[in-house]
Amino acid sequence: MQKEIKLIDADIAIDDRGELIFCNNFDMAKIKRFYHITNFNSPFIRAWHGHKIEDKYILITKGSALAAAVKIDDWKNPSKSLKVETFVLNDKKPKLLFIPGGYVHGYKTLLSDTRLIIFSTSTLTESIEDDYRYEAYYWNPWTIKER
Repeated sequence: MQKEIKLIDADIAIDDRGELIFCNNFDMAKIKRFYHITNFNSPFIRAWHGHKIEDKYILITKGSALAAAVKIDDWKNPSKSLKVETFVLNDKKPKLLFIPGGYVHGYKTLLSDTRLIIFSTSTLTESIEDDYRYEAYYWNPWTIKER
């Protein structure tokens, strides 16, 4: 059964003490590790990185990013004409972006000091053995279209 990209609703609670981002419907039973990313420059593009097996979940904890994912047809020489799915993620209306194995993903920060947490279903050793990378503009959804 092929898994598909999906957005998982999260929420934010704000009171006189501060803000709390939460996702009570996120089942973390398969999560083996997580990491937090902050870039020194903005806008900044981190792309393309993927796995045949490993699933990832992306949550913006501060700022905003244009996230993108591509389902890979050939890991050694993927077609440059593959469909790119894009999502604008932000901390004001938080959502987890689920990217299943079989996809590569990347993002472009839209605000300075954007911060992300990535949850992974693989250990670091498992991930390294299932690691595929392509240059940042192999697919190019990074241009913002004015409307």
